[in-house]
Amino acid sequence: MEVAIVKYNAGNIYSVESALRRLGVDPILTDDKETLLHADCVLFPGQGEASNAMSYLREHQLDTVIRSLRKPVLGICIGQQLLCRHSEEGDTDCLGIFDADVVRFSPTTMEEKIPAMGWNELRDLKTNLFTGLQEGDFVYFVHSFYVPLCAQTIATADYIQPYSAAIHKDNYYATQFHPEKSGRVGEKIIDNFLRLARQGINNEEG
Repeated sequence: MEVAIVKYNAGNIYSVESALRRLGVDPILTDDKETLLHADCVLFPGQGEASNAMSYLREHQLDTVIRSLRKPVLGICIGQQLLCRHSEEGDTDCLGIFDADVVRFSPTTMEEKIPAMGWNELRDLKTNLFTGLQEGDFVYFVHSFYVPLCAQTIATADYIQPYSAAIHKDNYYATQFHPEKSGRVGEKIIDNFLRLARQGINNEEG
């Protein structure tokens, strides 16, 4: 199975590459259009600033490529946010896969620090992305912006208020948290995503 990681100006991509290798997958880190289009699945991770990331994607025509993908796609952290319609970070128009806007946390007490950083519980788990997980399993977050609860929410977390820890639409999955930094739970989520991709391959062959 050919697994591609979108190469662009966002950090944390290499930790995703390492996580895949721990699962026995040798991914391709690429910004090549044809390679991304022909991969069996695509991961779109990253940490960074939304407007700079979108500028890079548009300049390299990766925005068009990502919108056109028909195989399973997993956005991670800013990858999730960029798959949405708009982000308050830099007043940025994003890819528009998900009909949701990304907003900034608004702390109401001195204890509510931004960015939200550390381990938090997952709740309200839906879809096969979370097969084998339990309500209340912990994953690792680092973020100042979030996707509000919406029709595409498939997992929730709570910091200041409940928000979308993960979302799903068609072949696009996305997590605000970092599965590659979330130990056993995160490894299971990545493995579930790869299983979804393999199921798609088997269905095409059948």
